[in-house]
Amino acid sequence: MSHNQPATVRLVARLGDLTVKRIGYGAMQLAGPGVFGPPKDPEAALAVLRAAVAGGVNHIDTSDFYGPHVTNRLIRQALHPYPDDLVIVTKVGARRGSDGSWLPAYSREDLTQAVHDNLRNLGLDVLDVVNFRCMFDVHHPVEGSLEEPLSVLADLRRQGLIRHIGLSNVTATQIAEGRRIAPIVCVQNQYNLAHRGDDALIDALARDGIAYVPFFPLGGFSPLQSSTLSDVADRLDATPLQVALAWLLQRAPNILLIPGTSSIPHLTENLAVAQLTLPAEVVAELDTVGALAA
Repeated sequence: MSHNQPATVRLVARLGDLTVKRIGYGAMQLAGPGVFGPPKDPEAALAVLRAAVAGGVNHIDTSDFYGPHVTNRLIRQALHPYPDDLVIVTKVGARRGSDGSWLPAYSREDLTQAVHDNLRNLGLDVLDVVNFRCMFDVHHPVEGSLEEPLSVLADLRRQGLIRHIGLSNVTATQIAEGRRIAPIVCVQNQYNLAHRGDDALIDALARDGIAYVPFFPLGGFSPLQSSTLSDVADRLDATPLQVALAWLLQRAPNILLIPGTSSIPHLTENLAVAQLTLPAEVVAELDTVGALAA
């Protein structure tokens, strides 16, 4: 698939009635190994968060089940009171076992407690966006009704505790079901240069003004490896991961990036992607990576 891109990429997008910069920050890596327990260096984690906001980031992605409770408390310690334009997006629908396992947490009690935990640990009165994380399978979207948990979140939204609702790890069918229950402002699924299963979904969401937020935009625990990607990066005097992020920015105007890092140099590299525009022939070349991986 080839996408003819304009010479410039719009670097802000809508998230419901909120406007955010398209390069945000994912806080997951600030927790300990396996996203469990505290970081080895809490001061370094606080410094990365402050550097992200100082660098212009106004969209932070987190969850109270990161740690659990670790990343939200770090965000509050580093950034509260928050800048007026900062949008914090969190997730509910899972909890952590004592062994660090990821378990579904779908009941009314689980979801209500999760929303209140997020509010308390972030120091907020209202959560800007709450994504429901579907856990029928931990790693991949699996069909199944989301009516019961989404009805709970819709109730909490009516109570004024949640401003917007999003979905994570979901299918097109589940998104359609969700939109019948409450307005859906974003979808967060796995997607990157080599993992292209949501191509048609991204385009459909763009037509409806719904943001798409790829998690593992750089491949996650198995970083993207591609000779094509490396060759393009060499020619553009960029890193392969910068090119992978730039490709996502140019893929569709509704894509919001949340690359995570616990390193300020890596954060600086990620934010520099705003200045990297890929020529159309390079986009076409990179599109072959996804075709080969399919």
